[in-house]
Amino acid sequence: MSGEPDEIGIDDIKAVRAEGGSELRALMRAQIDIGRARRTPPPAPVVPKPPGHRPGAWPAGTSPPGPPPERNIPAHLWRAAARHLSNETNRPDQPCDCGNCPPPGTEETE
Repeated sequence: MSGEPDEIGIDDIKAVRAEGGSELRALMRAQIDIGRARRTPPPAPVVPKPPGHRPGAWPAGTSPPGPPPERNIPAHLWRAAARHLSNETNRPDQPCDCGNCPPPGTEETE
């Protein structure tokens, strides 16, 4: 026998075979079950729902999160940024009139 307590050796099989065929089949089925138990992970425990939980609803006493921070930017800045992107995309050869760009000739150079 090897060091594993679940493994059976040749002497064990000979002893069981001498007792009868049904004993050998029972032993082999037990060995198969032990092998399957090693392979399959145990089922994850089910987390109990809090009392009074309604599916799809926020828990009592809470509320959904507020709007994301990018929605807190004022509308005039959004419009200027959209105009700047449109100018760069559609009219790259003309000066930008978005209101945020510095006048031509005052740009910093690296």
